Amino acid sequence: MKTFADLGLHPDLLKAVAEQGYTEPTPIQAQAIPLVLAGRDLMGGAQTGTGKTAAFALPMLQRLAAHANTSASPARHPVRALILTPTRELALQVEESFRDYGKHVGLRIAVVFGGVPIEPQMQQLRSGVEILVATPGRLLDHVHQRTVNLSQVEIFVLDEADRMLDMGFIPDVRRILALLTARKQGLLFSATFSDEIKKLADAFLRHPVLVEVARRNAAAELVSHLVHPVARERKRDLLVHLLKSRDMKQVLVFTATRLGANRLAYQLNRSGVHTAAIHGDKTQTERIQALEEFKAGKVGVLVATDVAARGLDIEQLPYVVNFELPNSPEDYVHRSGRTGRAGSTGLAISLVCGEETERLVEIERMIKVKIEREIVAGFGPDVRDAPGLMGRPDRDRRRGADEPRLTGSRRADRAAPPAPKPSARPVDPIFSKPYEPGAAPPVERQRAPQQRERQVAALLGGFIRKPG
Repeated sequence: MKTFADLGLHPDLLKAVAEQGYTEPTPIQAQAIPLVLAGRDLMGGAQTGTGKTAAFALPMLQRLAAHANTSASPARHPVRALILTPTRELALQVEESFRDYGKHVGLRIAVVFGGVPIEPQMQQLRSGVEILVATPGRLLDHVHQRTVNLSQVEIFVLDEADRMLDMGFIPDVRRILALLTARKQGLLFSATFSDEIKKLADAFLRHPVLVEVARRNAAAELVSHLVHPVARERKRDLLVHLLKSRDMKQVLVFTATRLGANRLAYQLNRSGVHTAAIHGDKTQTERIQALEEFKAGKVGVLVATDVAARGLDIEQLPYVVNFELPNSPEDYVHRSGRTGRAGSTGLAISLVCGEETERLVEIERMIKVKIEREIVAGFGPDVRDAPGLMGRPDRDRRRGADEPRLTGSRRADRAAPPAPKPSARPVDPIFSKPYEPGAAPPVERQRAPQQRERQVAALLGGFIRKPG
């Protein structure tokens, strides 16, 4: 199958796809679209940026197109498709994809998520929608407010299931699943498959077909990886140097904490680098504005926490910088997956200090790639961290970077210092009087404690300077 027409899509959908500039389906689209059109349940595993959203949006729109109508009655527009996403950003982008691909179909589409007033969402839901994109928490809010009815859902999609697990949303997902009928078609998409994800899939999928277009837990193949070993306190200076000396534009920088993201964005702006930040403490309006300015090129650097590691869809993003390595290798895969999308190449740069060495090793083990190390002149790591960061054996790290390395005969020539010979006659530590082993200590050691304390004080008196 070389074209979207070969997949059996409706002309209205083919027209919308062409208007988006796409001519050939990606591997996940070529495999998943026919299965979804046939009504099969599906477990889809694909690298982020491989066209996963279109892989379920296009066939869902075609299957639901028969329900499109112009009636103003909300009862004629029940929720027939539900797509759950873990983050607001991903929800917005999935909804945008449905609107782009379904512009000629006539189905009503809505998106609901937290962080914004609920009243406008309630009004939209009461007017009726066929396709609903939502985050779990806000959807349950609407369920409790009785502004949404999920009893007629025909297709349910759980997107970024592994991220749902990481963020603790699985209990909410199970509550939502309990509201759906058993007759629904189920689709689950995940970048990684753990035992927990498989257990969740068993809860709502019926004889699912597994579709994978890349090895599990692998980094995107079009992404190059580079590590710059650096001392922790020089990371910010090195980042500024890289941004300016290499004229890097459109750079997504990841930090570990919200406070760290704010601080780094402030420092970069003071250094003359136009920067914005997005994280959980930002309002949804602020996050949308920052993302739009970044996409438009008004802001050259976007600093984000892992809340933005999923769902950010930025075409031809050339650089991702890990200012701090994530705690889990999976998050590195998702971070680096923001670049190298839609056939474009990308570079994932990590600024790594000594205490992050173990995390780096775990990342390399997962992605099965030995990442190149490159020390930038003037920004090297602490000398004590250099052996581990540069990939030397563990014994070098234990030995220390400043100790000469001995091999072969040189190691044998290095004789160990002779051990002190034990004295045949122990010496009393206080009075320095030898006595025979097994014999009682000198009589002085058996004196009353007060007398011994006075004698010790007298001995030390010559070494202590009295006040004044």
